[in-house]
Amino acid sequence: MSQSKKILITGVTGLVGYAAYTHLAAQPERYEVYGLDRQRAMSARTPGAWRNEIPDERFHLCNLTDFDGIRAAVAGMDVVVHLAADPKGDGWESLRDNNLIGAYHIFETCAEAGVQRIVAASSITVSQGHRAMEPYKAMAERRQVNIPAAIQPVTVDIPATPRGLYAATKVWAESLGQVYAHQHNLSCILLRIGQVDRDWPRPPRGSDVFVSQRDVVGLIEACINADESVRFDIFYALSNNDMRWADMEHARQVVGFVPQDRAEDGFDYDAALTGGP
Repeated sequence: MSQSKKILITGVTGLVGYAAYTHLAAQPERYEVYGLDRQRAMSARTPGAWRNEIPDERFHLCNLTDFDGIRAAVAGMDVVVHLAADPKGDGWESLRDNNLIGAYHIFETCAEAGVQRIVAASSITVSQGHRAMEPYKAMAERRQVNIPAAIQPVTVDIPATPRGLYAATKVWAESLGQVYAHQHNLSCILLRIGQVDRDWPRPPRGSDVFVSQRDVVGLIEACINADESVRFDIFYALSNNDMRWADMEHARQVVGFVPQDRAEDGFDYDAALTGGP
């Protein structure tokens, strides 16, 4: 039997982080999972029923600005799943410390420690400019009459179109991935994660960029286990939504991931948008 992979998840008390932790930790024959976060309490963005059950010996209490603390946490890891960030973008100082300096600390310490791969969170917001253009705007707003029969999806080969500082910091993370893949031979995979399913009811808008917990975690796991020939890549992380305008075929071709869910499962977005029953 092959040896289990040692995996560190940063931002582990967040929605995606803890969902990924619980999924991977449930497979101890395959993964030895650790977590890192600046607090032990669960993020306010997680469902209220969630409780942090990570053992003390598997949890690192550490701020992203603490280079030495991160260095100690990544030591001996095979893969680091980097999800920690300031998700709100309320102020420059927080974005600078968490999304810029923090991301650099993760990539630098991983390269220093000989980590095999980083799977890091980018964001669907790096493509916000595309979402504001037709026909993608019509898809986001579910204006069926304005949506052509054939749509050319937005792929990762098309330049990013951030429209805010938070999104710009995620372009920085993608750029770091390129640098460390080419200069340090560190396998770097970035995920442009959509609007993650938290709980019910879902908002009436957002079906174009929806991603279920199962799908985002499934893509993370597929990237963890991607062939070692994958040195740098970017994937959109979305479910199989009717109005999805971003490409998921690339993830299928490279890491074999196919989303299992769709925004419209169990929810009538069109009725909600029109005020119907």
